[in-house]
Amino acid sequence: CGRSLVIPGWAGARSGPWGAERMPSPARKRPDCLRRALFLAALVALAVPAVRSHAQGLFDFEREPIDYHRKPAANVVSRLQERINAGKVGLKFSRPRGYLDSLLEQLKIPVSTQALVFSKSSAQLRQISPSRPRALYFNDKAYVGWVQGGDVLEIIATDPELGSVFYTLKQEEAGKPLLVRDKGQCLQCHARPRTRDVPGPVVRSLYTGSDGQPIFNYGYYVSDHTSPFAERWGGYYVTGTHGRMFHMGNILADRSLPPEKIDYEAGANITDLSSLVDTAPYLSRHSDIAALMVLEHQSQLQNLATRARYEETRGRYYDKALELSGDFQSDLSKRLVIRAGDELLRYMLFTGEHKLSSPVKGTSGFTAEFSRRGPRDRKGRSLYQLDLRTRLFRYPLSYMIYTDSFRKLPPRVLAHVTRRLREVLTAKSVDDEFSHIGLESRRAILEILKDTWPGLAGKW
Repeated sequence: CGRSLVIPGWAGARSGPWGAERMPSPARKRPDCLRRALFLAALVALAVPAVRSHAQGLFDFEREPIDYHRKPAANVVSRLQERINAGKVGLKFSRPRGYLDSLLEQLKIPVSTQALVFSKSSAQLRQISPSRPRALYFNDKAYVGWVQGGDVLEIIATDPELGSVFYTLKQEEAGKPLLVRDKGQCLQCHARPRTRDVPGPVVRSLYTGSDGQPIFNYGYYVSDHTSPFAERWGGYYVTGTHGRMFHMGNILADRSLPPEKIDYEAGANITDLSSLVDTAPYLSRHSDIAALMVLEHQSQLQNLATRARYEETRGRYYDKALELSGDFQSDLSKRLVIRAGDELLRYMLFTGEHKLSSPVKGTSGFTAEFSRRGPRDRKGRSLYQLDLRTRLFRYPLSYMIYTDSFRKLPPRVLAHVTRRLREVLTAKSVDDEFSHIGLESRRAILEILKDTWPGLAGKW
């Protein structure tokens, strides 16, 4: 336009309807020029969300159009609170775990998912140590953290509209316990590049000293199904066998030695934690390796689904601001949907999954329990069936496709992902970016979907 324009997040900008922008008055008198300028501002703003967030002190999703904190939540935790308020259900408080046992029962979270984390990597870090690890439990709708002697239970609920929503529950007996929604404290750790820049869960692997303090100068890893075993579960107790694949779990790092001197074999193939920690206060004696692998996979898929939702929402918002008529999509909003949708699909189909070189076997019964879940096709097959010989799941399409996190994605990104999924599953050859999925596996997954989600696959 031949006029100066300050992009959101850049120095010298002042607050405006686009977060921060400044244009001289002559440009404002030229509507076509203004639209192009705003479009450019929107494009750059979406390309550099981290710059805007740090420059202005807010995360991008805390503003319109996401408006994360202002919009009401609708998830298993908010619905539980509604039932508690109405007197339809209660939570039982009992020592030593307070509300934990009752909350897990109400949220239908299996005890077999227990993971014990001894690194001081939680808001209640003072109570956490190798002798008093934090316990984590999960299903595909919620995550619960319990700390011995902790003030609160820590909860993450998967919300089909907002993504992940954080709550705490005071460990004090009350007639009607209150599950309190977080106002932003949790986001300091749970809304970073490691969570795909959205509010969400994360599994981090940290070199951890004997006092439970992470040794950050040694580095850390974010774990999912693509992570090499050697980069997983630092700061966690791990029970199970895995052959010659060594991980970082069960190990207390010596600060006087470099990481390459750590004896990883010392923490390998441990099936009984009694020599490492007293598990009597916990619901289980296990920190099952198979459960940890599923937790890693699920946490990052949840974040990618949230990101896909946010990207379509942002695209629609900017299209509306540019006064585009009807359901017309700008090139920008199309790119947002395609980029986020393709990344989600690749993850759902386990692209880049770390290949297991030895069989993995857990200790808590989680494998059998989890593999029995979910809808099955007429041949008895399910996307919940674990493999654990060469890969995590027998059929490499995530079971999270059945959850509201996926099913309730906005229409454009859902249509894009399901269309691309159809193309992959009905391909006549494996000469594509999903070559790790053979034709036989593609046919099996397609048949499973046709029987278990006919509303989707029946159209194919």
